[in-house]
Amino acid sequence: MSAPAPPAIRRWTVAALTSACVLALALTACGAPRTVAGGSADRAGLSHGAHDAVLREGGDLLVWAWEPTLDKVVEDFEAKYPNVNVEMANVGTGNDHYVALQNAISAGSGVPDITQMEYYALPQFSIAGSLADLTEFGAGDLSRSFSAGPWGAVTATDGATGDEAVYGLPMDSGPMALFYNAKVFQEAGVTVPTTWEEFVAAAEAIHAHDPDAYITSDSGDAGFTTSMIWQAGGHPFKVDGTNVTVDLADEGSTRFARMWQQLIDRGLLADIPAWSDVWFQALGTGEIAALVTGAWMPANLETGAGAASGDWRVARIPQWTKGTYQTAENGGSALAIPEGSQNKELAYAFLKYANIGDGVTTRLEAGAFPATMRDLTDPAFLAEEPDFFGGQQINKVLADSAAHVVPGWQYLPYQVHANSVFPDTVGQAYTGSGTLADGHRAWQESVIRYGNEQGFSVTGPDE
Repeated sequence: MSAPAPPAIRRWTVAALTSACVLALALTACGAPRTVAGGSADRAGLSHGAHDAVLREGGDLLVWAWEPTLDKVVEDFEAKYPNVNVEMANVGTGNDHYVALQNAISAGSGVPDITQMEYYALPQFSIAGSLADLTEFGAGDLSRSFSAGPWGAVTATDGATGDEAVYGLPMDSGPMALFYNAKVFQEAGVTVPTTWEEFVAAAEAIHAHDPDAYITSDSGDAGFTTSMIWQAGGHPFKVDGTNVTVDLADEGSTRFARMWQQLIDRGLLADIPAWSDVWFQALGTGEIAALVTGAWMPANLETGAGAASGDWRVARIPQWTKGTYQTAENGGSALAIPEGSQNKELAYAFLKYANIGDGVTTRLEAGAFPATMRDLTDPAFLAEEPDFFGGQQINKVLADSAAHVVPGWQYLPYQVHANSVFPDTVGQAYTGSGTLADGHRAWQESVIRYGNEQGFSVTGPDE
């Protein structure tokens, strides 16, 4: 894991979980899929009056989260509702956070009332019945309040009844875009690529102009890989309860592997660990000329690559077919309520404040990127012209990306584990040990084997 992020949203890459924790979490998930509550009574939730009464009565809340912009949200919330005491605890990021959470759930004590949960990790806990279904409190009525990608990540539909469960409220989003150093591109005579074929050509031109410069860096990242497959129209993970199909040779996976392999084979990617001081320095000097990543990136660039202030711009992510426009999500988190919380109504009141109420404005002022449609369509938000990006209205590009996310993406119900074995499978292609296609096959075999060992029914595409 990386060091704590500056005031912005950072996508965390999960390191390997301890085998004991992975096993405990997966075994918990081996039971029958959780039944989704149905019926109007279940979905009525708290009335406005009841909501206010809960806040007036107050109580104590324990929040486990690493996102630094929440500190100010908590401060403002407590000032507005003085009878509520919120304790914030950072038990770690990514891997450390999920290990600690699963340990508390397994022990049946010390479970927080609210937990930060990255979108890819949420299914692993929700299918285990470890997260509360928020439709009980009226969360099902909020579907139009959030952009489609994050809302799809926090919801699940019961195949038998068609009822929708909501396991968290989106805190932010990461629609993908191309962040690029316009000065480096101009000096190399490169126009902004609109297709991935043009992106490869741009990579060659930039490196030919300056052998120390690279269009981007990548040494193997599971989150980036799955987002790129998603953007390519892939659906490698299909989940129906505990029945799972894995196909990492589907059309989207194959498209990405073939294109990205060209960059690896030609030595056109900088091998610099992401989020390291050296990485930020390279972004500031132009050694790394572009990033294909989520909309949470701007504040990270402003704080970490200040030497290039005024040079960076944002463009649409390159497309697989010229004339089309489709994107994917990369990163982002929800706030969820563990089933073990003893104060769910009050916890949900905090979720609404933080993720759809005044707390959203607080976090946007600190550099977060919203998942709320209210803010994604706000003329003032769209008209912002940050100096770091040369006065470009970058939020227009990023909000447009949020509206073009390919629907239907699913993560594995044990994606945390899958990401942990990525370096030993797909990651080997970056060291010259086989190709990305070889790595995808090895990754597929690994996650199928693991899933079946833990009680899921996991098959390949032809089984």
